[in-house]
Amino acid sequence: QVQLVESGGGSAQAGGSLRLSCAASGRTFSRYHMGWFRQAPGKEREFVATISWSGDTIYYADSVKGRFTISRDNAKNTVYLQMNSLKAEDTAVYYCAADRSYFGVAGAQYHSWGPGTQVTVSS
Repeated sequence: QVQLVESGGGSAQAGGSLRLSCAASGRTFSRYHMGWFRQAPGKEREFVATISWSGDTIYYADSVKGRFTISRDNAKNTVYLQMNSLKAEDTAVYYCAADRSYFGVAGAQYHSWGPGTQVTVSS
């Protein structure tokens, strides 16, 4: 399994931007499908975006489509989440996840998770 660490969280004004990074350890990062999830206070964890190991296939939650962009750099063992046009409802702890076999929106299917990074958007 890979070890994951998120960074890039912080505070932003509504309408602003943040870019999250998720650095993975190990030499097999390029074989992992990667996902971003988030959990707001008092709410369940929800799917945000996912990218296949090759980067060829990407899915977004409807709530972030057109505002967020997921990408990966396999040479740097890193996956990114560019977040634009931020809204107050984007406030959450953001987690990246990885799995060798599963590619999809179900967080429970991912076997590796980072500790999370807080994103706070003020209106």
